[in-house]
Amino acid sequence: MKDGTNAYSPEVYAKAKENFLRLREEAPLIQETVPSIYVYKLTMGEQSQVGLAATFSIEDYNNDVIKKHEKTRKVKEDDRTNHIVTTEAQTGPVFLTYKAVPEIDKVVNDTMKKNTPIYDFTAADGIKHTIWILPAEQSEVVINGIAKVKNLYIADGHHRAASASRTQKVKKDQNSAHNGTEEYNYFLAVLFPAEQLRILPYNRVVHELKMSEAQFVEKVKQNFTVEEAKSANPKTTKTFGMYLSGKWHLLIPNQNVKPGKTFGDNLDVSILQNYLLHPVLGIEDPRTDTNIDFIGGIRGTEELERLVNSGKAAVAFSMYPVTLDDLINISDAGEIMPPKSTWFEPKLRDGLLVHTI
Repeated sequence: MKDGTNAYSPEVYAKAKENFLRLREEAPLIQETVPSIYVYKLTMGEQSQVGLAATFSIEDYNNDVIKKHEKTRKVKEDDRTNHIVTTEAQTGPVFLTYKAVPEIDKVVNDTMKKNTPIYDFTAADGIKHTIWILPAEQSEVVINGIAKVKNLYIADGHHRAASASRTQKVKKDQNSAHNGTEEYNYFLAVLFPAEQLRILPYNRVVHELKMSEAQFVEKVKQNFTVEEAKSANPKTTKTFGMYLSGKWHLLIPNQNVKPGKTFGDNLDVSILQNYLLHPVLGIEDPRTDTNIDFIGGIRGTEELERLVNSGKAAVAFSMYPVTLDDLINISDAGEIMPPKSTWFEPKLRDGLLVHTI
């Protein structure tokens, strides 16, 4: 593409389609002759998780059988929807989770033990990806097992799922013979047992205090006790690390911090927002306020220290990670997780498995 081309112009999506068609021919990509389910193992250091890669019903997503916990942005939905509609392919899977089913776990473990993977490599970022084709005779066990599960949950990939839903509507409107069995009625995802997943914290840095450090600490003490911290990472929920002037402090909510009315109100990220970031630092909407940035837990607390020590931030906060139970409870209650609450690692890799529609 020419320099200066609008990233959302039709030419960009047309080029994506051209690139995808060339990849199919030159790689070449192998298309299964029968519907297939895959076992997908991710390994990052000592952390491993094994899921099922398949296509899932968009109607289940639309009807909240597959539950959400995050708001999506229209501009990101537009971009991915245009990409899917133009390329007629879903190249990036949604990350789903559910409460483990023993008979499915057994089939997955047997598949890994008895079969040769079709992919087995370590990417440049150090994450190992291993994929097996689930034996056809085991597919019914998996499908029947998942059918008994009341709900699945989106862990990561809300924009991908929302865009697949919008694509379905576009394709349905264009197809006078629509019958519900078309491939555009399904979206690509990998389903992991919740018990295997790891959520990392989503930490915060604030660029300016707009007051002296002494004044800031006194205001923080209105709702928190401030102690010298033995660790940069809080050890339990409802506690926070604060890095200021080269030192870590432990913040513990005091009697002024009241229990919230909803699951979301009681999350650590909500407590920090409602009792410190907003009243003390004036950060009303963390989605849009330029005085705050969010640092994924994969970068560690060393990155928080670096930003403050370099003067790029005035103060940093390390968080205790949200739990899977928190995510499920909020999803079941129909609530929305506060922005930048969860960071999942390791992440799925685009392009290994593709669903054409």
